[in-house]
Amino acid sequence: MVARFIPEDEPLSIPVLSTETVYEGAIWNVVRDTFPYNDEVLSRDYVDHTGAVAVVALNERDEVMMIRQYRHSIRTVNWEIPAGLLDIPGEDPLVCGKRELAEEADLEADHWEFLTTLNTTPGGSNEFIHIYVATGLRPLTHDYVRTGEEADLEMRFVPLRDAVEAAVTGKIRNQIAVTALLAAYVHRK
Repeated sequence: MVARFIPEDEPLSIPVLSTETVYEGAIWNVVRDTFPYNDEVLSRDYVDHTGAVAVVALNERDEVMMIRQYRHSIRTVNWEIPAGLLDIPGEDPLVCGKRELAEEADLEADHWEFLTTLNTTPGGSNEFIHIYVATGLRPLTHDYVRTGEEADLEMRFVPLRDAVEAAVTGKIRNQIAVTALLAAYVHRK
């Protein structure tokens, strides 16, 4: 009998010889690390990201809350799930997820379940995004004023099965939404 191999990423602690900020941005910076690896000294630039949280909000009809938002870097209006930056130092990801669901979808949830954590672009960013499934949804009324790209958000419940189909056929290309929708579909109870 052949042993079953299940791949799993593993942290590796490499000493960093130097770090410098090569670009300071409005939301995140680009840093350059110099480090030894395989008998070489390498330098790599990457986006130094605060981290983020995304929420698969499912109602009692197995519909997922999707939001439509403009993304300037790709000049596209994307269908996504509620998500946001962990931009408050030391903030618990679950607290951030609850805030983002309220701010972006006008919803709160009774039940929260951790789904997964992923790296969005490990070759160019140190971002980790924590994904939760929220159920027991109810509308939330608040005085939050959306600005910038969030000013014209469109919110819509979509059958999870249809959202997954859109993800696997390339109609939805936001990597966080695609991964979260597929994971939620596979892991739902």
